[in-house]
Amino acid sequence: MIPLVPLATAGDVAFWVAAPLMVFCALAFVISRKPVHSAVYMAGLMIGLAVLFAAMDAPFLFVAQIIVYTGAILMMFLFVVMLIGVQSTDSIVETIKGHRVAAILAALGVGALLVLAVGQLADFGEPANLVEANADGNVQGLAALVFHDYVLAFEVAAALLITAAMGAILLTHADELQKKLTQAESAEERRRAYAETGAHPGPRPSSGVFARHNAISVPALLPDGSVAETSLSQTLLDRGIAVDVDQLRAPTDQVRKAIEASRAQAEGDQE
Repeated sequence: MIPLVPLATAGDVAFWVAAPLMVFCALAFVISRKPVHSAVYMAGLMIGLAVLFAAMDAPFLFVAQIIVYTGAILMMFLFVVMLIGVQSTDSIVETIKGHRVAAILAALGVGALLVLAVGQLADFGEPANLVEANADGNVQGLAALVFHDYVLAFEVAAALLITAAMGAILLTHADELQKKLTQAESAEERRRAYAETGAHPGPRPSSGVFARHNAISVPALLPDGSVAETSLSQTLLDRGIAVDVDQLRAPTDQVRKAIEASRAQAEGDQE
């Protein structure tokens, strides 16, 4: 007798067609250098995921994946990227030393943990009975899981998302929470600071002025040769990118000490 060959179902065919395309879109999303191309590949990945939801008899997730994620959120990201600039590229200069190597090692470690975790599951068990799960309807069954069985996890995730959104709004509009000073008030504040602490009322000196190099990491030098430490950004100093200020100050300190020594010697000769 000729053995019977099991017939492929529509769900199997959908998986065979959508899965390779999803893997290709995922790899292209990571490899692409332009953010617009990555967003387009992400759209293809989400559409393939929606096809798999439809093949698994989950019409609600299929529609939500197409309308909410692919049609709304991702398109909004794409529009924002296009408004920012398609030709804009990220800087390849490492502002934090060793962060690229650390990121690669962390990614490999997470991938190894996922492979080992999945490998430990020798028996995945029997698949869930979709007919039983959707006995009262797909939307009703999904609502029972989200709002009854896993309602605590759902509320915690909602609270985290709301907190993240509120934090982003506060960081973006933090300036509007404080009173904006007018030009006259700003001048009066600078005058008061000069009278109390001696802070210079004018603008901060630019980096590289009277220095050997006109670079943002090189502090300005005043006409007397001293280093203007206020010309450098505190961020550059914290990250260790700026030129060593003490090294630049050393020649000026030596000249100043020599002048003070000669003055002291001259005053001693006069006495």
